[in-house]
Amino acid sequence: MNRVRVRRAVPGDAEEVLRLRQVMVDSMPRSSPATDWHADALPVLRAKLAEPDGPFAAFVVDRPERGGLAALVAGSIEYRIGGAHDPHGTDGYAFSVATDPDARRQGCARACMEALLEWFRERGARRIRLTATAQAEPLYTSLGFARRPDPLLELRL
Repeated sequence: MNRVRVRRAVPGDAEEVLRLRQVMVDSMPRSSPATDWHADALPVLRAKLAEPDGPFAAFVVDRPERGGLAALVAGSIEYRIGGAHDPHGTDGYAFSVATDPDARRQGCARACMEALLEWFRERGARRIRLTATAQAEPLYTSLGFARRPDPLLELRL
């Protein structure tokens, strides 16, 4: 099996990153197929991808045979007031895990997640959180993630 090559996404990848995010969104129950938000999201994403030391990173796998990207994983670091398990209060959040349907089952998402987890480690994150579909949960549990009860409430402004 060929080794999957992962790299950090750069501003020039922004359109493909949004395309793969839409692949992920489209796979979720009750998702909206709308893509008009891409125009507003694109300049913000390009700017975030241009910040090599910022709190956001995306890792991708190229698709040289047809161009573009085959897989994506994004994440961010967030400060929370420290506590007994993490006095520094550094949390990581993984999201937008997406692989093109014809590139699945080749280790792309795993390789991207491993790169993101290393990025989190380098920045001192001790707790990584993500939301998983039932289909993707085996990948995450194999990486050490465990299901937690979630008392999350949400308010949209």
